Amino acid sequence: MAECYTTEENRLIINGAYENTLDIEGFSQMMKNPSYCYKFYWLEAIVNLISRGIQQTTFNDIIDEMITNAWFSVREYHIHLSGIKADGTLLDGLERTIVLLSQLSGLPANASKDEIKNAIKEYEKELKRTKEQLTYMVPYRALSGFFDKYEQKVDWNSARKMTESIRIINQTIVCLPYTFGNSSSLKKEVYFHHEWMKMIQDNTVSILGWIRYEKVKWLQNVNPEVPGLVYKLSSMDEKVRKLINVRVLWEDILKIKEVRDVFTGEIIVSRKYDLDHFIPWSFVMNDELWNLMPMNSSLNSSKSNRLPKWEPFFKCFANNQYLMYSAIHDIPTIRKHFEACYKDNLHSIWAVRELYREGNSKEKFINILQENMKPVYDSARRQGYEIWKI
Repeated sequence: MAECYTTEENRLIINGAYENTLDIEGFSQMMKNPSYCYKFYWLEAIVNLISRGIQQTTFNDIIDEMITNAWFSVREYHIHLSGIKADGTLLDGLERTIVLLSQLSGLPANASKDEIKNAIKEYEKELKRTKEQLTYMVPYRALSGFFDKYEQKVDWNSARKMTESIRIINQTIVCLPYTFGNSSSLKKEVYFHHEWMKMIQDNTVSILGWIRYEKVKWLQNVNPEVPGLVYKLSSMDEKVRKLINVRVLWEDILKIKEVRDVFTGEIIVSRKYDLDHFIPWSFVMNDELWNLMPMNSSLNSSKSNRLPKWEPFFKCFANNQYLMYSAIHDIPTIRKHFEACYKDNLHSIWAVRELYREGNSKEKFINILQENMKPVYDSARRQGYEIWKI
């Protein structure tokens, strides 16, 4: 099996017999100089389809695959694929298509791929125009890295002429990963070359890793305020959250202090509460102690992936955090449970060195917490996280 890896220049290198029969250099240029993020999703969809043994498909089916692959990042994590204008207009056609499908279908952010594809089929007419926009350039320009030896000028403004140029290049100059049929719009056929299929099937994991790497670089650049973006390209198992030590800490505090729910003011009852994130986990992507709070279990499900209003709820949250802080420094057994949180829940330098250090007055503690949490909260708000209407 050939080996794939990326160099410092971020080019895909494939060692082995494939270099003797296929233009690997041209393939490595397929994501070069993208104008919009959906170029990454186009190639990713093709690799996924080929890995399933599909030899012939259509623009429509590839775009459906793109929608399902990008759905979770856009809907659950509020990632912008190519940025946003000052008036709120989304720049990326794939993101606009996903937002439109969400509005039409009412599907939840965690919808399955089958549910998403069923919804696409149901609203086929309404999605037609936005899906067609995704076919204008990327399917053709993604192959431009193979055109070096083609002496004729390529007319990038004509789908018919581009299709013909690609056919000539494939027949007379170099074997291309895919070519096109003569149908128009979303019905246009896409044919995968059998030799390229074999190479991609033999190297699927490595190639998808390369695409993911390039995609993350692009998305981080257009979402500079979003933390943990590398984890937001697909759904994550919520079981990976590490809250055991935090729960033990709060359980001990509840035995000796009265803690009230941030949102209702009711007394939190031992073992009858949830631990939740004030700023949604899907944005911060961590289980830091400074963002966690005990709260009513039924309210937790209602809050879901939304932001609570900063006023008046931050003040209540900060009071509970200070209550915990006081207990940490007053009671040795609780201090021990706090120290157990270092492994999974105490990584923010500002929290360790400033917030939880001994000697802070209540006013100073809350000011430190606010100075560090409010910018994160505001970033989540700008990214599109909704305010929870309790």
